[in-house]
Amino acid sequence: MSRDLAILACGGALPVRLAEAHPEAHIYTLKGVPSAVKGEAHQLEKIGSLFDAMKSAGVTRMVFAGHLARPAINPAECDAQMMSIAPRIMQALPKGDDALLREVMAIFEGQGFAVVGAHELLPELVVESGLALGPAPSKAEEADVARAIEILGHMSPLDIGQGCVVAGGQCLGIETVQGTDAMLGFVAGTPEALRRGQKGVYVKAPKRGQDLRVDMPAIGANTVEAVAKAGLAGLVVAADQVMMIDRKTTLEALEKTGVFLVARAL
Repeated sequence: MSRDLAILACGGALPVRLAEAHPEAHIYTLKGVPSAVKGEAHQLEKIGSLFDAMKSAGVTRMVFAGHLARPAINPAECDAQMMSIAPRIMQALPKGDDALLREVMAIFEGQGFAVVGAHELLPELVVESGLALGPAPSKAEEADVARAIEILGHMSPLDIGQGCVVAGGQCLGIETVQGTDAMLGFVAGTPEALRRGQKGVYVKAPKRGQDLRVDMPAIGANTVEAVAKAGLAGLVVAADQVMMIDRKTTLEALEKTGVFLVARAL
């Protein structure tokens, strides 16, 4: 039963999957923020009304779902509740996404709501250890994977991003606030000479110590197609720490493009 569950729905397919799996859940959206599902809309500046609505509905658990760019907040429209928490949000804004999202979760938890991860509600979306599809990575590609993992390890304390592209030992791109698509689009324009004769690989993993209840890394058919368009040989993801939102279309994209997907402990 999901009557005590709230889905805070934003963009992308994840809110749709959650709503389908938990039809009795209460769905809330934020005004001005695109959402893939319909729900009771609340203005971010009036966050007190969202808290009140969730409590009145008997919500005790909630899940953040979908893509949410950092929204602008109009101080002139803030209610007393938002004014009281605004300093915490403002202090977290200049930091990385994980730091900001931890603060947001703490705010909701302070209201008595238990924050659960989408992967806990839909465990079948998690990419399992040992999954290997497409051609096996070559020795050179394995070396690039190792280099990408090393780079991601150094990036983690800085709370920058969840992905890295390496070809011939050279870092061609790292994921930043612009996201995966922007990074792979940039990599697609890399001159062949910089690849040292190698196609390269994309490695995706959460930051070390990242709270996976929100912003768990995810891949889909679009990711696979972008990897192929960037001329990469394939992608490696952290097993049990990355979601595959639509497995069917993702597997179809892998077969169509011929790139590989490997899930392993990173």
